[in-house]
Amino acid sequence: TVVGAVAGYYGKLADALLMRFTDLILAVPLLAILLVLANKLSKQTGSWFWIALILGLLLWTSLARQVRGAFLSLREREFVEAEHAIGASDRRIIFRHMIPNAIGPIVVSATLTVALALLIEAVLSFLGLGIQPPEVSLGSLINSGQDAATSLPWLFFFPSGFLVITILSINFIGDGLRDALDPTQ
Repeated sequence: TVVGAVAGYYGKLADALLMRFTDLILAVPLLAILLVLANKLSKQTGSWFWIALILGLLLWTSLARQVRGAFLSLREREFVEAEHAIGASDRRIIFRHMIPNAIGPIVVSATLTVALALLIEAVLSFLGLGIQPPEVSLGSLINSGQDAATSLPWLFFFPSGFLVITILSINFIGDGLRDALDPTQ
């Protein structure tokens, strides 16, 4: 959010530098980096923290681009010009006026990113490259239950269904928060 806000508000050089850095992160093949780093770090540490950190470092780019687009349109609005006219600082304008007006796209993008991160973590754990036993992951539960899917289907369907329900719930919560927090509606 901060990268997109700074790029969209200040424009010109800050926008060019921050968005080229964002494009550089977007150009990195996400799956290859995740497979290599998650495998290496999860085997060494056995902790979910490193997988969450890797996902956070690689999945922020879409949010930054959406916030930048929202800020580019908001900085031309009358309330921003009025704040400039009364001498408000850039920090005040960004955090007190522009971010609350851009909260809709921020919340929706953040919840979609969280749902995507959950799905990616489940895939990594399903492949045996994510969270390692004795810690539990939905992906590892689905993997262990896939062999018994015909004889004991609940071992496969309950973790799979819980993953689907969790991702849908996160998306519905994001949609509800967007409607509740958006000052333009």
